[in-house]
Amino acid sequence: MPGMDKTPTTRRDLLQMAAAGGAAAALFGGMGVNPALAAEMGRSEKPLKAAFSNAGLQATWCAQGKKAAEFWGKLFNVDVTWFDGQLDAVKQRAAIDNMASQKWDFVAIQAFGIGTLTQPVQKMIDAGIPVIDMDTLIAPLDQINVHSFLAPDNEFMGASVTQALCNAIGGKGKMIMTQGALGHTGAQGRAKGFNSVVKQFPNIEVLDTQPADWDVSKTARLWETYLTKYPQIDAAFFHNDDMALAAYNIMKAHNRTNILIGGVDAMPPAIQAVSEGRMFATVRNPSCRIHGGAIIAGVAAVVSGEKSGQGIPKNVVTDGPVVTKANAPGMQWMEDHFLI
Repeated sequence: MPGMDKTPTTRRDLLQMAAAGGAAAALFGGMGVNPALAAEMGRSEKPLKAAFSNAGLQATWCAQGKKAAEFWGKLFNVDVTWFDGQLDAVKQRAAIDNMASQKWDFVAIQAFGIGTLTQPVQKMIDAGIPVIDMDTLIAPLDQINVHSFLAPDNEFMGASVTQALCNAIGGKGKMIMTQGALGHTGAQGRAKGFNSVVKQFPNIEVLDTQPADWDVSKTARLWETYLTKYPQIDAAFFHNDDMALAAYNIMKAHNRTNILIGGVDAMPPAIQAVSEGRMFATVRNPSCRIHGGAIIAGVAAVVSGEKSGQGIPKNVVTDGPVVTKANAPGMQWMEDHFLI
């Protein structure tokens, strides 16, 4: 029949279309975007080439993001090439310089530090490549014309977990904050959230706020020192779960497991730790929603001509909830399927 050339004729075709449309609707619904748009968009007819980089695959959040990008890439016919940041600004810059020397349909980057990648990213933008910024600013949004910035409200995440810790210790006692990389705008937001809450509790003393740069070995060394130096530590806030759980192992070795621990990311080991009571709280930084959203944003830009600031906002807030024993199993299920 005329006009019916693109009608799916096999069960496999129908399943592929349903998977792509349904997956898009699930993710876009979580991002507050009309699911009908996602269903309408569907897969790219021709394979697209995308380059991705995040801070470093040693971090479980980043490793999960890579899996999510590859999963959503398969659904939407995108071939993802990875450039590992290796938790090092100099190494990531070299990787992005390499990325910028090649041709891509779109690019998605989480910078290890703000301002470290501006030149090669600008080169790609000048070449007409849509660049999606993930989780931390490549540069302030008024200084670089990225396609969109997909990130959680880091100040909310830091404040919500800190508030839970402060409430749990009755608004008095001694706390430590272990920060991520100081040049990472996500870490900056989490520290701001922590400070905004702690200042409301005059009977809470903050003993230390040194950064551990997302590095579990550095975290372990810091906490060996803290546990020797401070006979009383009531609570500790960590800028990610990897560092929180690394510190817990040191606390356990020193028989100091009475310290209440809060983290950020709600990675599977942390969800389990909250369920078992080893961690008091964490909050979901939705790696799957951010990395999967970058795939969909790139496909929409290339296939549908979606424009920055028109079809997609310049800043898409991708928040996840505080994780408790009550919602931990559902959170784990959604992560297993790369939905949050």
